[in-house]
Amino acid sequence: MAGSDIRIVDSEGLPPEAARRGDAGMVRAARASLDGHRTGLARVLPFLGPAFIACVAYIDPGNFATNIQGGAQFGYELLWVITAANLMAAFLQMLSAKLGIATDNNLPALCHQHLSPRMNLGLWIVSEVAAMATDVAEFTGAALGLYLLFHIPLLPAALLTGVITFAILGLQQHGFRTLEIVITALVGVIAGAYLLETILSHPNAGQIAYHAVVPALSGSSLFLAVGILGATIMPHVLYLHSALVQGRVPARTPRDRMRIFAMERIDIVIAMTLAGLVNGAMMFMAAAVFHAHGRADVADLTVAFHTLTPLLGSAASIIFGVSLLASGLSSSTVGTLAGQVIMRGFLGWSIPVWLRRVLTMAPALLIIALNINPTQVIIFTQVILSFALVAPIATLLYFTARRDVMGAMVNQRRTTVIGLACGAVILALNAVLLAQVLGAIH
Repeated sequence: MAGSDIRIVDSEGLPPEAARRGDAGMVRAARASLDGHRTGLARVLPFLGPAFIACVAYIDPGNFATNIQGGAQFGYELLWVITAANLMAAFLQMLSAKLGIATDNNLPALCHQHLSPRMNLGLWIVSEVAAMATDVAEFTGAALGLYLLFHIPLLPAALLTGVITFAILGLQQHGFRTLEIVITALVGVIAGAYLLETILSHPNAGQIAYHAVVPALSGSSLFLAVGILGATIMPHVLYLHSALVQGRVPARTPRDRMRIFAMERIDIVIAMTLAGLVNGAMMFMAAAVFHAHGRADVADLTVAFHTLTPLLGSAASIIFGVSLLASGLSSSTVGTLAGQVIMRGFLGWSIPVWLRRVLTMAPALLIIALNINPTQVIIFTQVILSFALVAPIATLLYFTARRDVMGAMVNQRRTTVIGLACGAVILALNAVLLAQVLGAIH
């Protein structure tokens, strides 16, 4: 059933939980925007934030690994995959946000409420596997960034990553808005770094424009194409986004919900456009620097870091390392938040954030301790994620198409058709990849 339009508020019209979190100022500003007392950019600002937290997952170390390997091996050829994946990701994030705003609930919790216990348990298992695969990539990437920049051995670097991300998560006690600002700042660091890398690498603008829209696959590029898809459309943030917006701004009427969703669409368009540009920059930097110089063998983030120095100078490698570290720290933080939402929603369990952090650190620490190549691990996790995508996409479409759940914000038929098309593309690519891996296609 759609979320009630009557909310428990204090004397100032603020949800008590928002006041406790220190987000009262943001809620007041958002309320003023909804009531027509703010105009222009000031009207939109209070609503910006949730999509920037979600977009971190689209520029995480998994993207670094797949995009750089794709650019080094195939030049500009796979840019169209980034374009297609980013468009699908933005569409699906809008569905997730709409679900949270319309119902004042999140996707895992709705699965728990409306689906059979057996199906709910199966979805939780798939989602936890996806969350763990995500965290392995993000955690390993942050540790690798510390190793490359400060020469800290990987195992101590991984432990330090856990401490830093836990400290970032602790900012929630000062208000969730504070965490949004910190994560957005880290996104700005990544974007700024790749702006500089683009300036230094001088990519071919014509090749970028052509391959960003013209599909092409050759040789073994299918494996990387599916990896890029898995690295771009992330299962855990499809669950998380619905939680980030639920009750963030109190809606007094159905019209308020429509206005909040309109503002959140702006948030998503800005954040996802930025994420798409950064992903593209990762690939065309690798195409312009590594592929163009006959270094198709650069399939490792450590090799990429050290290869940049002789080709572009030491500044390029340092910028690369800083962006990787910012990506790993921010995405690892977001991954822990998503893990909390998944467990609490599907199972009704809530564990301390430090315990969740320790549990999600364990697989990454094991991989690092076993001295397994971190880049190959990261790429493999992205392929796992592309298979796990079916569960959140299917449940998102199921609930957003139900009028008894969504009320007036139920999907129009064309929205559901587009969503089904996104799911079909992902399923088709995964099926071809599986057949290729099993040796049915050569």
